[in-house]
Amino acid sequence: MHQPLSPPKKQNLYEVWGDTIDGRDLMLSIGIGAVVSLGAYFGAHYLLQPIVESAQMAKTYAMLVGVLGCLGAGVISAKLFPPKRDVQEHAADPAFREQVVADLLKEYGSLGRLEDLSDEVIAELRELELYDLFREAQAREEQAHLNGGRP
Repeated sequence: MHQPLSPPKKQNLYEVWGDTIDGRDLMLSIGIGAVVSLGAYFGAHYLLQPIVESAQMAKTYAMLVGVLGCLGAGVISAKLFPPKRDVQEHAADPAFREQVVADLLKEYGSLGRLEDLSDEVIAELRELELYDLFREAQAREEQAHLNGGRP
């Protein structure tokens, strides 16, 4: 017998610096950062104080080790908590694409010729599904030129 599907776990997602994060993961990361960086600082301070002749220099070196602890905590958090990104791809409206090409033609007069482009650029246009759009625009431009500037 099949077990019923459990409801998805509720996540409290927030956007911070342009990335999506889980509030719980953020709090745990802050905790990890505090423990690792302060642990590194106090550990280094304890170990360096008897070795370094100046107490101020021992404290300074311990602060550097604490900063390295911050970096280490960032690596630990990155490994423990994967990104929560929700990437959605959507195709642009064909009418919008046509309008953009028409606007480019108005602004620059000509789009140039696809034959003059490198193979890499043509491959990228095909990958972005723009090649046929520019091919059609080039054909209309050439036809207008043959008709004396009339479309």
